[in-house]
Amino acid sequence: NADCSVCNFEISHYKKYADKQSIDIKFEDLNKTNLAPWGVNKDDATKRMHVEKDGVIYSGVDAFIQLWEDMPKYSTLAKIAKKPGIYQFGNILYDWVLAPALYNKNKLKKKLK
Repeated sequence: NADCSVCNFEISHYKKYADKQSIDIKFEDLNKTNLAPWGVNKDDATKRMHVEKDGVIYSGVDAFIQLWEDMPKYSTLAKIAKKPGIYQFGNILYDWVLAPALYNKNKLKKKLK
C-alpha cells in the first residue's frame, strides 16, 4: 500500500534489496493492481501484507515469511519467525497491534484529507 508511509518504506526497502541482488520478486501496489485474482477487496488488502507464491496467497506473518525466505539477507529471520511460540506471538502482535494500528492510522489520514 503505497499510501501508507510505513508500508511504502518497508516494501521499497525490500524492492531495492531484491533489485540489487537480482532476486526475481515482483512488488505491486494495491492501489494500482487488479485485486480480483488475489481474492481480496481493497479494504481487506490494506489491512494485511499479501504475498503470492507458487499460486498460493499468503497474508500477515505468513506473507512476510514467504518474502523473507526468498531473500538471503532475511532467510534467517524467516526461520526464526516460523519457530513455535515465536510464530504465534508474531501473529498476535501483527494481527492485533501492528496491522490494525497502520490500517487505522491510514484510514484517519484519508479522512482528514
